Amino acid sequence: MSVVGFDFGNESCIVAVARQRGIDVVLNDESKRETPAVVCFGDKQRFLGTAGASSTMMNPKNSISQIKRLIGRQFTDPELQRDLKSLPFVVTEGPDGYPLIHARYLGENKTFTPTQVFGMMLSNLKEIAQKNLNAAVVDCCIGIPVYFTDLQRRAVLDAATIAGLHPLRLFHETTATALAYGIYKTDLPENDQLNVAFVDVGHASMQVCIAGYKKGQLKVLAHSYDRSLGGRDFDEVLFNHFAAKFKEEYRIDVYQNARACIRLRAACEKLKKVLSANPEAPLNIECLMDEKDVRGFIKRDEFEQLSLPILERVKGPLEKALAEADLTIENVHMVEVVGSGSRVPAINKILTEFFKKEPRRTMNASECVARGCALQCAILSPTFKVREFQVNESFPFSIYLSPLKSTSPDMPESGADNKLGTLVFAKGNPIPSVKTTTFFRPGTFSIDVNVQYDDVSGLQTPAKISTYTIGPFQSSREKAKIKVTVRLNLHGIVSLESATLVEEEEIEVPVSKEAPVENTKMETDETPAGATAPPSSNDNDVNMQDADAKTTADASGAENGTPETGDKPVQMDTDAKLELQNSSAPPWAADMIAAVCCSSVVLMQELRSSAAPLLCLAIVSEVTWLPHNISTRWVEAPKKKVKKINIPVAELVYGAMVAGDVQKAVEKEYEMALQDRVMEETKDKKNAVEAYVYDMRNKLNDKYQEFVTDSDREALIAKLQEVEDWLYEDGEDETKGVYTTKLEELQKQGGPIEERYKEYMERGPVINQLNHCVNSFRAAALSNDPKFDHIDISEKKKVIDECTEAESWLMEKKKQQDALPKYANPVLLSADIRKKAEAVDRLCKPIMMKPKPPPKPVTPEAPATPPPEGGEQQQPPPENPNASTNENAGDSNPAPPPASAEPMETDKSENTGSA
Repeated sequence: MSVVGFDFGNESCIVAVARQRGIDVVLNDESKRETPAVVCFGDKQRFLGTAGASSTMMNPKNSISQIKRLIGRQFTDPELQRDLKSLPFVVTEGPDGYPLIHARYLGENKTFTPTQVFGMMLSNLKEIAQKNLNAAVVDCCIGIPVYFTDLQRRAVLDAATIAGLHPLRLFHETTATALAYGIYKTDLPENDQLNVAFVDVGHASMQVCIAGYKKGQLKVLAHSYDRSLGGRDFDEVLFNHFAAKFKEEYRIDVYQNARACIRLRAACEKLKKVLSANPEAPLNIECLMDEKDVRGFIKRDEFEQLSLPILERVKGPLEKALAEADLTIENVHMVEVVGSGSRVPAINKILTEFFKKEPRRTMNASECVARGCALQCAILSPTFKVREFQVNESFPFSIYLSPLKSTSPDMPESGADNKLGTLVFAKGNPIPSVKTTTFFRPGTFSIDVNVQYDDVSGLQTPAKISTYTIGPFQSSREKAKIKVTVRLNLHGIVSLESATLVEEEEIEVPVSKEAPVENTKMETDETPAGATAPPSSNDNDVNMQDADAKTTADASGAENGTPETGDKPVQMDTDAKLELQNSSAPPWAADMIAAVCCSSVVLMQELRSSAAPLLCLAIVSEVTWLPHNISTRWVEAPKKKVKKINIPVAELVYGAMVAGDVQKAVEKEYEMALQDRVMEETKDKKNAVEAYVYDMRNKLNDKYQEFVTDSDREALIAKLQEVEDWLYEDGEDETKGVYTTKLEELQKQGGPIEERYKEYMERGPVINQLNHCVNSFRAAALSNDPKFDHIDISEKKKVIDECTEAESWLMEKKKQQDALPKYANPVLLSADIRKKAEAVDRLCKPIMMKPKPPPKPVTPEAPATPPPEGGEQQQPPPENPNASTNENAGDSNPAPPPASAEPMETDKSENTGSA
């Protein structure tokens, strides 16, 4: 089972895998740790990752980059419109209001959704992981920015489905960084919390997270972010500066040339990195545009002055994170800086001034997110045992439920709750969580799930996430009681999980003076009217910690949904109730008298007995204001029989792909991947033909020269030249089958030459091996060494005869082979020599390696008690010495016999013969 973490960045991606020894970042096909997030569409296939990045310069309009900025966003989003100005490819508005990417693929103009392109890149990352692990990759953990909306999170899951992946969790990038930082710490405090601020300045955005650490756990205290503050913004500052400068000095407008823009942006990115370590840096680009070479120069102070509007925005997320965490600067003990855009010296200076301490760089700035995702995947996977470390994540937005038609006249008409509905999950709510809300409706109704973002003015994202239609259902009452369960899952996606119709029926039970009998459990739950039952743990998420449930419940009306921390299953019970008869006293008088009566536990128990009315009257008589004509009696409170019926729920998510579209996208991705695979195999076959032509031509005039006749050499060289000319003319664009046929034709003509050379090179070493085998066995058979004395002479003769026959065969064949020229087909093949050596070894080795039979150990004398068959047991003692004497006869210096764990079969046969 795979355990993989993907860091899908705006510019590049990183893949990390969990192994038994830890977390490793895997290398791509170019042996690099970072893979460009680029998908390039060609006339015959796609180019993904590193191949796509290398094709960008030649095919800019079909090279799709910065996919992360496009996914799950409306086309009219002002932020998206600003991003599109710097992108070389064409993006238009689709019929659903979301962007469509235009590219020329397989000779036709095609359109793709950002989710499809995202899935293509995930497929490439999956392939990198599979090659490294040599196993299928399905389960994974994908890092996402904390500011991703509900729709963007769903789009990432759809892209993973298209790529054939099953994300165990969509993990916030800053939380992944915090996990990778804390899980290896062995000095975390047990009581006092260690607060660490993580500042992630990436390619396109800035995220800040403040996390609190204790031994074995991590708690996210606050999130903040700026969606459009990253390293590319500093690149854009340099780009605009030099574009204006070159227009003035060289009279060229790079904005009019897509390729010139790409080259200048790449040069500005390198320039920014040079300025991070040097006070000044030059810029030189050859043939940028109109065959003009351009030169520039800039100092770091000038660059920081140009970037001042961007640098002023850095403090915003820092202040917001501190405010949400309710911490002061002194309470932040450490500051960690990560991200590809964090190397700008001006940013470090701002962080130092803000936190009053120097930022630290103890983590790999580019790989920490991927490592954290792989760790989270290992924690969730059953195949790995990870150190106990609890991650308490928080949700960065607020979620509301809003019925489409409210019938509650008491609902307030002002405030944010009135616009968005009833608050269900407040900002900072733990992930995951489950809550239950109660509605009273006469029939089928709909509920909107709304979200409140922090920067609504800067983000044109609709507040409405989805609409759920609950029903149809039938109820015996005018307004049915509907309990709705809402789930915030591990991915940070909100969904209405289920709806239940709750019906209550009151049943009056007559008073009985008999002892109370314990109620039996029924299929339907029952509860006394007005009784409060303990909350059920079944309807609550285990990680849910809702301190604001009561506040939320009081703030919202029952008609518009009352959030509850869990269902309250009713219990089968019956309570006594005091009634006042013949009285004009207010209704609450009975409750007050009952409260006086039940002021002690003993009296409460006695109220259940038949003497309860007398006891009550005794206490009531002390109440001076109670009229004397009031009589009392105790009656049983009516029971409530509760039935729960599941109600169908229909979901409509705005902007999300429906299941049918996802399946079509999966099939389309499979077709494109198959086309890519066929084209790669075709290119491999073409390269194989080309390599064979050059390699064979060189060897015919070198090492193969003696193994081919002059006429065959000339014919083969002519054939090779013909195929080479065909490759660069008519065979430039052919199918895999055509290249395979051409290669087979060449191999049919050149194969015998290669075989003759191969046999010549292998024949000598193989002959030496056979000679060594023959000489070794023959010398052992003729040896007088005592270790071979136990082998019978007839067996030794077999060995000598076999060795003599093999030697004679080899001499005869070798004589025939030496008489032939090198260009003739050989009669002595190395394969035949190996077979002969194996035959000699198979016959001789068992004979010559036969172990020497050890003597049978002397058995101790039997005990004094005579056995039932004593005669048979008295024979062995004289046999053992004789047998030993016979075996060692003729040995002047007998060797000590080897120890044997069990008697040999030869010993048993000898004993039987002597007996």
